[in-house]
Amino acid sequence: MSHPVTTNPLIIMLINMTVVFLVLTVLGLVINLIHIIDPTKPKQEKQEEAAPAPAEAAAAPVESAPAAGTAAAEEGISPEIVAVIAAAIASYGYGMEQVRAIRPLPRDAWKNSGRAQMANRG
Repeated sequence: MSHPVTTNPLIIMLINMTVVFLVLTVLGLVINLIHIIDPTKPKQEKQEEAAPAPAEAAAAPVESAPAAGTAAAEEGISPEIVAVIAAAIASYGYGMEQVRAIRPLPRDAWKNSGRAQMANRG
């Protein structure tokens, strides 16, 4: 009959690990090749033209934010925070005219926790 090539477990382990790492290397190369040849990726020209537009859109709402900014300033929100919120909204493609209000959420967690502890003591 046939005899095994080797019965040494260390050699078998090294052969198996070599095969696994070779297969992983080939898979990594295939993934990199797919990223290079990706047909769904937009062309570089479109990305270069689209890149300045969001930056301009982000700057425009900050200047046109007095309506939301004045209401926010009355509530204690600094103009810098309003500018950051406006830039974040503009980065998603929305305009400041779509923002109805900027107001902080109430942070009553500590107060409610203290009340719950006092109620549980009784």
